[in-house]
Amino acid sequence: MSKTLVIVESPAKAKTINKYLPKGYKVLATMGHVRDLPKSKLGIDIENNFEPSYVTIRGKGDILKKLKAEAKSADTVLLATDPDREGEAISWHIANYLNIDEDKAGRIEFNEITKNAVRNAIKSKRKIDMNLVDAQQARRILDRLVGYSISPLLWKKIKKGLSAGRVQSVATKIIVDREKEIMDFVSTEYWNLNLFLSNDEGVKDTFLARYHGINGKKKEIGNEKELEVILKALKDEDILVKSIKKSKKVRKPPNPFTTSTLQQEAFKKLNFSTKKTMSIAQQLYEGLNLEGRGHVGLITYMRTDSVRISDEAKEACKEYILNNLGKEYLGTAAAVKKAKNVQDAHEAVRPSSMELDPRLIKDSLKRDQYRLYKLIWERFVASQMSNGEYDTISVDITCDKFLFKATDSKLVFKGFMKIYDVEDNEEDEAADSGKNNIPELNEGEPLVLRKTEKEQKFTQPPARYTEASLVKILEEKGIGRPSTYSPTIQTILFRGYVENIEKKFHPTELGFMVTDLMDEYFKKIIDVDFTAEMEASLDKVADGNVEWQSIIRFFYGDFAKDLEYAEKVMEKITIEDPVSDVECDKCGKMMVIKSGRYGKFLACPGFPECRNTKAIVEDLGIACPECKNGSIIAKKSKKGRVFYGCINYPECNYMVWDRPVKDEKCPECSALLLQKGFGKMTKTYCSNPECSYIKK
Repeated sequence: MSKTLVIVESPAKAKTINKYLPKGYKVLATMGHVRDLPKSKLGIDIENNFEPSYVTIRGKGDILKKLKAEAKSADTVLLATDPDREGEAISWHIANYLNIDEDKAGRIEFNEITKNAVRNAIKSKRKIDMNLVDAQQARRILDRLVGYSISPLLWKKIKKGLSAGRVQSVATKIIVDREKEIMDFVSTEYWNLNLFLSNDEGVKDTFLARYHGINGKKKEIGNEKELEVILKALKDEDILVKSIKKSKKVRKPPNPFTTSTLQQEAFKKLNFSTKKTMSIAQQLYEGLNLEGRGHVGLITYMRTDSVRISDEAKEACKEYILNNLGKEYLGTAAAVKKAKNVQDAHEAVRPSSMELDPRLIKDSLKRDQYRLYKLIWERFVASQMSNGEYDTISVDITCDKFLFKATDSKLVFKGFMKIYDVEDNEEDEAADSGKNNIPELNEGEPLVLRKTEKEQKFTQPPARYTEASLVKILEEKGIGRPSTYSPTIQTILFRGYVENIEKKFHPTELGFMVTDLMDEYFKKIIDVDFTAEMEASLDKVADGNVEWQSIIRFFYGDFAKDLEYAEKVMEKITIEDPVSDVECDKCGKMMVIKSGRYGKFLACPGFPECRNTKAIVEDLGIACPECKNGSIIAKKSKKGRVFYGCINYPECNYMVWDRPVKDEKCPECSALLLQKGFGKMTKTYCSNPECSYIKK
């Protein structure tokens, strides 16, 4: 019997694929990349057309030896690494190590790990795509040139441990620029004015009309003086119905997920970080053990910027909708135009099989696996469903020259919203549908003013970026690719350039400083348009239209000059660590606040003579409800998850996962209130399990 060796990246993927292959096939995993540029030096021969010098990654020697031994005894070697540039590069490195001819058809790829996909891939073997490999090499070399050239300069001029990078430096600048906008923002006053009206003196029910403007044009009320003029007119002049417009509106279903939209929606709906989303999506793609089914891949490849869906998947989804929801819920999805910067190499992120309904496999999945899979499933089904339909009404109401508008809408057919909730995370004209109760009105009809409601407001600065909105802006600007969003965010957090405070990114003093230096000496590196152009050039390499060395040459000419100038001119900057109010219990000096791999901590400034360090404790100022003596402090579990417990541990074991609320007790039982979520998703509830109080 002939023997075939199949090489993949991960053991989970190997286990899933092995299930679909007949006897004579053996699947081994590389555990990711096996060769890379050396860590100890640049590893690029600049004088020799930027030729890279690859070495075996530490710890991968035994894996490569095993692969070589198995390859020698195999009749065929199939390279089944992930279907993207990174996967293509891994296959190329393995082929080189095993002395497999690049022109030999031994590369297979599949967008989903199913029986049909794997077996069809084996029938469609191809050569390694050197255009994809070259695009990956070009990105790796560009990133290495920037990182290994600028980072040592930052170490020398500021402090050790800093880094710069093509994408991370631009992402940091985007956050810093937003913070500068917030700092420069000047708030201005305005007023909201709401009228509660009825169309008859004897009618108690009212409807709401909001102030809109003057003489038919939108204009805000700028101050209280302007408000008083309008209020006087409402007393002295008739309030009349000017026009009534009734119409039907539709809400179109969303596209299936790309990497970016999956990360954004998982952040908003599930409170997942981009890192957590990609980690769980990887598990779903590579395969999980389902009761009665064995190891099964649940979703298609999760690194994609395309919303394209295969005809086979569309038909399967159509059948599911017809059988489970009804013909009226089946959509007629129009063809989606390919957006710029989209590679379209893979399908959108979708379930690999419509037979794997989330409800049927829930018991085989961990809680977060189930939640993310359910989100992907519902989004995909919704994308193939019919529009939501509304009856809407808009009434223009005048008083003298002032215009008010009353609007309402009624959902008459849910369509895709039967299974996919959009109201929590998107602006919706039909939000509050059916709640305004506008009566039957006629043009020219006088109205009765029952009550006015006025509110002074001030314009707000632009919002800080969350993980979701940062991913969105990076995608819109063409910065990075689906595979880079999550690692970029992790890098700028790890380097201490930004902090994630209440789910929003705040640049640190260090982030400001490094960004300003980069802006002064390496303007192109942090220029959004230039970085996007480089990404577009890498796409041209992948398409076979540009030679990869030409991109490096184009970039390196100006970069080398900027680097030489910065090394001569840039002055050394000293960063003082903030001094805390905590005294070192070993030498008496006031401890300073430092940033480390796992966040901020207290350290003695007498280092190296005194090496005392302490954790920074966040005291919530809330008395422990169990022992009454201690206060509640924020702590971190071994996995980095924040929880809240008594400072007197282990004498007192009080602990909760959700944040206790200060200066407020449950109005029903006087127990401690807890808060979970953020923004619109915030939920405040009673900590007493026997009390069902939830704050509205």
